[in-house]
Amino acid sequence: MKKLPLLIATTLISVCLFGQSQNKWFTRTGQISFFSATTAENIDAKNNEVFSLIDQSKGDLAFQVLVTGFKFKKSLMEEHFNENYMESTKFPKATFKGNIPDISKVNFKDNGNYPVEVIGDLTMHGVTNKIKVPATIIVTNGKVSASTKFTVKLADYDIKVPSLVAKQLSETVDVSVVCNYDPYN
Repeated sequence: MKKLPLLIATTLISVCLFGQSQNKWFTRTGQISFFSATTAENIDAKNNEVFSLIDQSKGDLAFQVLVTGFKFKKSLMEEHFNENYMESTKFPKATFKGNIPDISKVNFKDNGNYPVEVIGDLTMHGVTNKIKVPATIIVTNGKVSASTKFTVKLADYDIKVPSLVAKQLSETVDVSVVCNYDPYN
């Protein structure tokens, strides 16, 4: 029952953004991880249930991730993340909707690593900001993958750090994204 809203959202994103073309790639098992070095303890989490679509003909790119899908080594840290920082019951998902303006640099039929720039709207914790990040699209024997690393400022997304621990926590987190795509037919 919990996955029904995700399934509906996935279907709507697919239909609205990407129609019925052979030039599209998708994954439901992408990975987003984040890391933040702190004086108290490093914060490290991974989510392996990331949904993403790429439309190679237009350069459109979309991501959706359930916030509660981030897993931590310590369950208490995961609980604090969901309840105190991300407020995941109020803001259950994070999304990205954007474009790869230089998609024409990528030859989806030839093996290679293709550096691109991704521009779009990142929404999390109920706040949307325009971001611009470098990424790499990798084509290997007809398989497509993509990766990027960027930094997010907590304050930009209205994520509050309790004053009791504010001096022990970083104001930023380093985000890594890795997706292995399949053809979307």
